Amino acid sequence: MHLLLVEDDISLHTTLRRSLVRSGMVVVVCKDGAEALVQWQANPPDVVVLDLSLPDMDGLEVLARARAAKLDTPVLILTARGTVGDRILGLNSGADDYLSKPFDLDELEARVRALHRRHSSSLRDAADEDHLRWGQLRCDRESGAIYHQHHLLDLTPRESTLLRALLAKAGHAISKERLFEIVFPGEREVQFEAIEVVVYRLRKKLADKGVQLVTLRGLGYLLKAEPRHGN
Repeated sequence: MHLLLVEDDISLHTTLRRSLVRSGMVVVVCKDGAEALVQWQANPPDVVVLDLSLPDMDGLEVLARARAAKLDTPVLILTARGTVGDRILGLNSGADDYLSKPFDLDELEARVRALHRRHSSSLRDAADEDHLRWGQLRCDRESGAIYHQHHLLDLTPRESTLLRALLAKAGHAISKERLFEIVFPGEREVQFEAIEVVVYRLRKKLADKGVQLVTLRGLGYLLKAEPRHGN
């Protein structure tokens, strides 16, 4: 974990840095708000631990500027201001957690790790909402483009439609009749067997792509992820 510690008290930031590094974190220390904003933008950390009493600007101003610059790193505020009103003000300014001085080092570490876990989980959830994934394939929901790892697959419109339908139900069989309706919507002049031609061509293009297009007699077709060798 990469942590940015913004604290001007030399004794305190030395103690905090030593403790957090010992627990396996990479810690960068900034002693004022201007330096913190430059470092935050240049090398976005996983978590920011921010003291409110800084020599050049209030920590809440640092936080407000960071949020205005679209820096969404989770922030834990450290402060001697322990009133409920101060806590509410900090949280309303964009902080994710609040720890009053004096505090226990183990509690600080636990809260930092909790922030990191929640943020990482929310990023994964957002990625899952934007993309369909199966094996080494990824489909961008907005554009409809399908990628193998980072490479765009060269597919015809019908092949793309078929593969998107299979990705949406990856690991589950979809009947030939349903796929025909999806790939050839309203095209009554097209013979039913045409779906087999599209399946055949798509299967060839998926060779060595980490997935198999499997035919299940009486059930239809499904995508099956191939196991990665060497793991």
